[in-house]
Amino acid sequence: MGEYCGAAPEEDPAMALVTPLPTTTTTTTTAAAAAIKQPHYYGCFDRCSTKQVFDNLHGNISLDPLAREFVDTEEFQRLRDLKQLGLTYLVYPGAVHTRFEHSLGVYWLAGEAMNNLRLYQGEELGIDRVDMQTVKLAGLLHDIGHGPFSHLFEHEFLPRVVPGSTWTHENMSALLLDSIVDKHQIDIEADHLKIVMEMIVASSKFTATESTKEKRFLYDIVANGRNGIDVDKFDYIGRDCRACGLGCNFQYWRLLQGMRVMGDEICYPAKDYLSIHKLFTTRADLHRTVYTHAKVKAVELMLVDALVEANEYLGIALHAQDPADFWKLDDTIIKSIETAPNDELNKAKGIIQRIRRRELYKFCNEYSVPKDKLEHFKNITAQDIVCSQKSSKVLLKEEDVAVSNVKIDLTRGKDNPLESIKFFKDFGCDEKFPITDERVSHLLPAYNQDRIVRVYAKKHELVEAVSEAFENLQLRMYGEKTQVHDTPRKKRIRFH
Repeated sequence: MGEYCGAAPEEDPAMALVTPLPTTTTTTTTAAAAAIKQPHYYGCFDRCSTKQVFDNLHGNISLDPLAREFVDTEEFQRLRDLKQLGLTYLVYPGAVHTRFEHSLGVYWLAGEAMNNLRLYQGEELGIDRVDMQTVKLAGLLHDIGHGPFSHLFEHEFLPRVVPGSTWTHENMSALLLDSIVDKHQIDIEADHLKIVMEMIVASSKFTATESTKEKRFLYDIVANGRNGIDVDKFDYIGRDCRACGLGCNFQYWRLLQGMRVMGDEICYPAKDYLSIHKLFTTRADLHRTVYTHAKVKAVELMLVDALVEANEYLGIALHAQDPADFWKLDDTIIKSIETAPNDELNKAKGIIQRIRRRELYKFCNEYSVPKDKLEHFKNITAQDIVCSQKSSKVLLKEEDVAVSNVKIDLTRGKDNPLESIKFFKDFGCDEKFPITDERVSHLLPAYNQDRIVRVYAKKHELVEAVSEAFENLQLRMYGEKTQVHDTPRKKRIRFH
């Protein structure tokens, strides 16, 4: 991290490097120690007490003393070993950025949002240093509860080994934060800590509690459960686009500068309607082209199979229940599996070796669920594919097939998130109102969700049999093949 001024506020910085005379050494040292141990006031700091970190997306980020206390813990430093996009770097080599830099970015953006609100509405809204510090800490710590390989751990692995799992990284972030404060004796009042934790889980627990009724708009800055516009998305969309070499025409600064609180709700200028739409469509494009890329999903399916095999012997899922153990899990778990002496892990080791040799599950084909079938769509399983087999050349088994059910939306499922956003005409107007798509453009989509089914053969020689069974399934469900093209004949017979 960058350099910072370590002199105490009451000292002359120019004298900080002067060696004291021997006769005053004890007195000076004692005074300096007392200054260092003196507790900082929540939300109060000066320039000498900040630490500068250079970020390749936002430039210089100033960390205040309390934020530094959290950053310097081993639990937060662990985020350096968690890649933001999990295994995506195997397809997009530049996607090696981590949760550590993303967390710093969200911290900075949360501060920028609060600075803009305080500048224009500070007295009206009663924004104080406590509010500033609390929102920034929520941005800094919102992702400390992520497991290995980010969302793969939460959405793919845990549901396989703990059916019906309700585990979320937001809840774990809150639990881990509480544990960090106790373990490292960080000086933060219980009431402030509680609000930070509530802000972290705000996107998954939108219902306002007694403690969130006042200044409810503060809970929408880091993790917005009302409409999905938050600084978390501002950072990861820009950061992921840059890392993967994709263009990003969404300009988050327009929303930061234009936001205005009306009726305890953050509203935006009506002229920024299409800018907000770009936020959600850019996110959806990232999901389609990066996060759920066919080869990325192939690698993820393989790694999940390896983790499931290793779970019984390494107790991976058990660590997710206890914050004291959970933070020790990170992406290096792959090496733990490979170097484990257990012969019972040979199958998991074999899968990981296949990944390293790029012997991936073979992508057979995909189809997009027809829009008139979206309402009642149920995830396709390997059993559905096997039961659709008609040819007797090869008898498929469930363990021969891998299925990825992909859902891409604008953050609110089939609903349009822009319907939950309030706008205003100009800064001299005190009326807020919703805007419907048809009042802006007839080119905007009528549907806000895609469901894509991808099927893979775990053995190369089974590509033809799995492809045919997949096509039979589509004919049985929809009366026609809804995939864009047939599996190329060359791919079907390549490994025969």
